[in-house]
Amino acid sequence: MGASFATHVLFLLWFFAATFTSSFFKANSNTTCSEKDKQALLSLKRGLTDPLNRLSSWSDQEDCCRWDRVRCDNKTGRVTELNLSYIRSSGEISSSLLELEFLNYLDLRWNNFNCTTIPSFIGSMTSLRHLGLNSANFSGVIPHQLGNLSGLLYLNLGGNSHLYADNLRWMSNLSSIQYLDLSFANLHKEVDWLQIISKFPSLLKLYLADCQLDSLNPSLGFVNLTSLQVLYLPHNHFNHEIPNWFLNISTSLLVLDLRNCSLKGEIPHGILNFQKLKSLLLNYNLLTGKIPESLGRVKHLINLDLRFNSLSGPIPSSIGNLSYLGYLFLYDNQLNGTIPKSLALLSNLKALLVGHNFLTGTVDEGHFTKLSKLTYLDMSFTSLFFNVNSNWVPPFQLKYAWMSSCKIGPNFPTWLQTQRSLKILEMFQTGISDKAPSWLWNWTSSIEIIDLSSNRIEGDVSGIVLNSTILNLRSNHFKGRMPQLSTKVKVLNIANNSIYGSISTFLCQQRNVKNKLEILDASNNFLSGELSHCWKYWPSLIRLNFGSNSISGRIPYSMSSLVALQSLHLQNNSIIGEIPSSLKICSNLRLIDIGDNHLSDIIPLWIGDMTNLLILRLRSNRFKGHIPLQICQISSLRVLDLANNSLSGTIPKCLKNISAMAIREPNIQDISFNSLRYKYDSGSYIENLKLVPKGNELEYEKNLAFVKIIDLSSNNLSGSIPVEISILSDLRFLNLSRNHLMGNIPEKIGSMKELESIDLSQNHLSGKIPPSLSNLTFLSHLDLSYNNFSGKIPSGTQLQSFDALSYIGNTQLCGDPLPKSCTIEEEYLNKSPIGKKEDDYKSSSFYIGMGVGFTTSFCAICGTLFFNRTYRHAYFRFADYIKDWIYVTTMLKMNRLLKKVRGCHLSKCKTSLSS
Repeated sequence: MGASFATHVLFLLWFFAATFTSSFFKANSNTTCSEKDKQALLSLKRGLTDPLNRLSSWSDQEDCCRWDRVRCDNKTGRVTELNLSYIRSSGEISSSLLELEFLNYLDLRWNNFNCTTIPSFIGSMTSLRHLGLNSANFSGVIPHQLGNLSGLLYLNLGGNSHLYADNLRWMSNLSSIQYLDLSFANLHKEVDWLQIISKFPSLLKLYLADCQLDSLNPSLGFVNLTSLQVLYLPHNHFNHEIPNWFLNISTSLLVLDLRNCSLKGEIPHGILNFQKLKSLLLNYNLLTGKIPESLGRVKHLINLDLRFNSLSGPIPSSIGNLSYLGYLFLYDNQLNGTIPKSLALLSNLKALLVGHNFLTGTVDEGHFTKLSKLTYLDMSFTSLFFNVNSNWVPPFQLKYAWMSSCKIGPNFPTWLQTQRSLKILEMFQTGISDKAPSWLWNWTSSIEIIDLSSNRIEGDVSGIVLNSTILNLRSNHFKGRMPQLSTKVKVLNIANNSIYGSISTFLCQQRNVKNKLEILDASNNFLSGELSHCWKYWPSLIRLNFGSNSISGRIPYSMSSLVALQSLHLQNNSIIGEIPSSLKICSNLRLIDIGDNHLSDIIPLWIGDMTNLLILRLRSNRFKGHIPLQICQISSLRVLDLANNSLSGTIPKCLKNISAMAIREPNIQDISFNSLRYKYDSGSYIENLKLVPKGNELEYEKNLAFVKIIDLSSNNLSGSIPVEISILSDLRFLNLSRNHLMGNIPEKIGSMKELESIDLSQNHLSGKIPPSLSNLTFLSHLDLSYNNFSGKIPSGTQLQSFDALSYIGNTQLCGDPLPKSCTIEEEYLNKSPIGKKEDDYKSSSFYIGMGVGFTTSFCAICGTLFFNRTYRHAYFRFADYIKDWIYVTTMLKMNRLLKKVRGCHLSKCKTSLSS
C-alpha cells in the first residue's frame, strides 16, 4: 500500500517537473543572445540525440535566448540556465559548455548517457550554482574536479547506480552546498563520510540512499549539521544502534529516513525531541523495546512508519496528541495490549496499519469518532475484536480494508454496506458464521479484490453475477450452482463449498464472450457431469482445479485450446480413458495432477516433451505397461508420483537425468515455484498438492517448493533398484514399496544426503543393509520391512533410532532395534574388512566363471553323445579301449614292481646269511 502511494506521488512530481521544464525555460525577454553562447549550444546539440524533438527550436536562424529550455540574463544576453531534463537524450556532452561562462544552472537529469563517465570538465564551470545529473545513467568514479565548484548550492548525482567514489575529500571545498544527493552511488570506500559531510554548515538536505554505507560512526559525540532539514539514508547497512549524536543535530529537522538500515536496539527517547519533525521512517530494521511515550511531543509529525521491526509493549496513549498525523504504520511488530482510545482524536489520520501484532481487546465505534479521513485500515492477524453495533455508520470511507484473522463475527458486518469506495476487502478467517446479506453481491461489484474465505458464510450463489477482478470465497458454506462471471473476473476460488450441478453448464454458458478468467478453483465441491468442449471460450486460463468432485467421462481433446495453462488439477474424480495426446500442445504446463481416477492404458510417451513440468501426479489409476524412459527427459521434475497403478518392468536407470532432484542450487525452489504462485495486490494464489511422503497423506501448499519426491509404490515393478538412483542427491522422499524388486540396496544410497524418508517395504530385496544408510542425518522415516535382508543392522544412532517395525519380516536380520541378537558367525559374515572387498569380488568372479565353464562344457559333450548315434558308438568304443589300455598297463607295471621288491628282499637275505 505504501509503495502504491509513493508511486503515485512520484508520478505527479514527474508530471509537474516535465510540464514545468517544457514551458518555464522559454525566453521571456527581448535580449539578443551572445553569438558565442549560441555556437556553444549548437555544438552541444550536435553531440546529443533528440528522440522527443525537444530541441527543435534550436536553430542558427533563431535567437538562442528564445530557444526552449534556455534562459538568458535580461541585461547581458548571456546564457545563465540550461535545462535538458526529461528529453530522453543520449550521446556525448560537448566541452563547448565551457564557453557558457555565465551558466549557473545546468540540469541533465533523466536522460541516458549509456554508462559514460561524468565529464571532468564540468569541474571548470565555476559559475555553476545548480548541477543536476541524477538518473542519467552515468558510471565510473565521481570526478574530483567537481570539488572546484566552490559556489555550488545544489548537487544531485543520485540515481546513477554505476557511480562510485574512491573518497569524498574533494567535497571539502563545497562550503556553500545546501542540497546534496549521491543516492545509489557506491561510497563504501569512504569510511569518514560523516565527518566530511558535517563540515557543510549550510547543508539543508542530504540524500544518501543505498550507498553501501556501513557505519553511522556511533563513537562520534557531536556532528555539526545544525541547519539540516532532511536526512535521507535508507537502504544502507549500519548494523548497530541509533547513535547518540542524533540527539544533537538540527532542531529544524523535518524528515528522518533510516529505513532498511539493519539498525538495532531501542528507539532513543531523545530522537523525539525534534519538535518540527514531520516524517520519521524507521521501518524494516531490527529495533526492539517499546515505542517511547514521549512520542506525543512531536506535535508536527505527519508520517510515522515503524513497520517490520521487533517493537513490543503497548501503543502509547500519547499518540492522540499528534493532531497532524496522517499515516501510522505499526504493521508486523510484537506490539501487545489494546488500541488506545486516544486514537479517535487523530482527525487527519488517513492510514492506520496495526496488523500482524499481538494486540488484544475490543475495537468499537469510539476508536473511530473523528477519523473521517481514514482510507487505509489494517487490523489483520491480531487478536482484536471488531465489535460495533449493527446500525453503525462509520465516519470514514475506506478504500483498502485488511481485517483478516481477527475477530469480526459471528454476524456479517452490516457497516460494510456504507463503504462505497472500497477497492480491496480482505476478511478471511474472521469467525463470520451468518447468511450472506441480500445486498452483498451487488455491493461487491465495484470492489476489485474481495477475500471472504475460511468463514462459515451461507448462501445460494446460483444465478448471481460476480464482477470483482479477484474473488476468494473458499472454505465457506455457499451452495447452489456455479455463479455467472462478468468478463472482468480474473480469479475465482470457490473451493471447499457445496456447489453442485453440471460443470458443462458453467463452462458453456458464456459463449462468444471474451472471458479474462486466469484462475478457476472449484475443487472439493459436488460438481458432476462430463468436461465439455467449451474450452475455447476460456483462453486466458492458467490455473484450473476441478479436483475432488464427481466429474465423469473422458478428458476432452479440446482442452488443447488452453495454451496458456500452467497447472491442471482433475484428481479424485471418476474420469476414465487415456490422457489425450492433444494435451501436449499445452507446453506451458508446470503441474499435472490427475491422480485418483480410473484412467487406463499406458503413460503416454509424449510426456517427455513437457519440459517445463515440475509436478506429475498420476497415482491411483489403472495405468499399465512400463514407466516410459521419456520421463527422464523432464529435467525440471520435482514430484514424480506414479504410485498405486499396474506398472511393470524395471525402474529406469535414466532417472538420474532428472537434474532438479540431483542438483541443489541457492533459492532454486523460489525460482522454480514462482511459476506456481499467482501474485496480485495484497495477496496470491498458491498451488496445493496431496502426497504420501512418510506413509500418511499430507497436503502441501506453501511448503510445496521444498518437496522432491519419487513414489513408485504399489505397482508390479521388478528387477533391482538401479544404482544410478543414488545420483539424485537432493531427493527428499523415496517410496518403492509393495513391488517385486530384488537384489541389494545400492551401496551409495548414503550419498543421497537430503533424504527424509525411505520406504522399500514388501519387496524381495536381499543382502546386507548398506552401512552408508546411517549417514543420512535427515532421515526420519525408514521402512525396510518384509524383505529378505540378512546380517546385522549397521551400527549408528540413525538406524537404531527407528523401532523394530521398520525391519520386521526379515528373518535373517539381527541387531538393534530388533529383539534378535546376532551370533558371532552372523557378525563375522556381516563384516566387510577394508582391503578384502576387491579380493572377495575377484574370488567370487573366478569361481562363478569356473562353474559356468564346467557346466557349459559338460552339457555340450553330453548333448552331442545323446543326439548323434555315430559319435556315441565311437565314444564308447574309445572308452572301452582306454579302459583296456589302462588295465593292461597298470597290471604290467604292478608285476614289474613286485619282481623288483622280491629281488631286493632275496639279496638282503643272502647278505645276512653270509655274514
